Amino acid sequence: MRILLAEDEETIAVTLTDALVAAGHQVLHAPDGQRALDLLDQTSRGGASIDCVVTDIRMPKRTGMEVLAKSKQLDPARPVVVMTGFASVDQAVDAMRLGAANYLQKPFRNEAVVALLATFARVHELERENAGLRAQTASAHNLAGVVGASPAMAQVCTRLRTVAPGDATILIEGESGTGKERVARALHALSLRAQGPFVAIGCGALPETLLEAELFGHEKGAFTDAKKDRRGRFELAHGGTLFLDDVDDLPLPMQVKLLRVLQERVIERLGGERPVEVDFRLVAATKVPLLQRVKEGRFREDLYWRLHVVPLVLPPLRERAGDVPILVAHFLARHGQGRAWHIARSTMEHLERHAWPGNVRELENAIVRAMALAGTRNELRVEDLLDGVPAAVAAATDGSSATHTPSTHSAQGGLLPLRDFLHAHEAEHLKRALQETGGRKAQAAQLLGISRKVLWEKLREHHIRDEAGEDEES
Repeated sequence: MRILLAEDEETIAVTLTDALVAAGHQVLHAPDGQRALDLLDQTSRGGASIDCVVTDIRMPKRTGMEVLAKSKQLDPARPVVVMTGFASVDQAVDAMRLGAANYLQKPFRNEAVVALLATFARVHELERENAGLRAQTASAHNLAGVVGASPAMAQVCTRLRTVAPGDATILIEGESGTGKERVARALHALSLRAQGPFVAIGCGALPETLLEAELFGHEKGAFTDAKKDRRGRFELAHGGTLFLDDVDDLPLPMQVKLLRVLQERVIERLGGERPVEVDFRLVAATKVPLLQRVKEGRFREDLYWRLHVVPLVLPPLRERAGDVPILVAHFLARHGQGRAWHIARSTMEHLERHAWPGNVRELENAIVRAMALAGTRNELRVEDLLDGVPAAVAAATDGSSATHTPSTHSAQGGLLPLRDFLHAHEAEHLKRALQETGGRKAQAAQLLGISRKVLWEKLREHHIRDEAGEDEES
């Protein structure tokens, strides 16, 4: 990250700058409050961006509270850490009210500041990743709702663009939840009939008698409740596209009637005697291979060949490598109501490994569910997205490793304070480093990326002793 450090004490400024640079950050130092304000103004006029501000409260010329206020005015999302050697409850309250991300009292350990900024850096990285995904989604979102950039979806989109301008019947095959209706709508949008209606009906959603009335319409008096003439879906789709979803569920008697309509392009309403010409493009969808239904005797072979003019096979989500993050970003934008939602990289890896038997529909439902369960949190957790995954992962870890992971709960059953949780994990990590290096502290310190002095201090802090029973400080 690019950090503005506003600090007039040279010793603190030099040592903290060294620690931050060593951690991989870029540091701009302002020796007084006015210089800090000037640097913030430069970024607002097109200068290099500042990702985080660390400022002392008492400085020459202008105060740290003014620096905090200016930073929040220019960029409300930018974290600001306030430091002071004159800590008071009132100052802390004022700083937090103005939007400070944290409040530190001098003297402090530089390592603590570096650890704190590492958290902000992770959030910053997530925001960049999400921005990248949104851009990728925008480039993939170019077929009227068909989202994806995987090789499998690229083939689908190529064929879709090729066949859309024609008038040939399309048969879309794909598992439930793969987005067959979205593809049908994209075909319509790219066709020469785009100005006409798009009419959809699910063949398995209605009993046979109602399905016939829905498709063909009826004349007044055709049956008890037929109090006026009503056009069916064939007529409503005139000049446009008719989408028959789940055509594999179409009853055999209705298959005969559909075959006749496709052959003659003429219908008769229920109770009517006058033939009505219809002009529509047919797009049908099936959730099982239709030829399988033919072999089972549940689908007419002659109708199958009428529908199977141009097949379009949609891959299941598990075969769409790389599309899960793009779809996640798309659903976050669609359902997020403008909130800045985040998903950690480890959580995204879980999503990419999941089989998704319900395909894209299941993924969308998972995102909506996680948003509902998030409450005031902006990060979506893996346990809300994928029920039971953390427990399974923990069980696998316990069975394959002897390393103990500290509990996240207190003896009373509530969550541990964050400080205590991190303290416990730090101790386990130190022990692991000593085990890896056979107790050689110099190598352990090198492995952990800290000095021997810092290692000794941490071992003393955690009361970690060597095998001989002596404190680990010699």
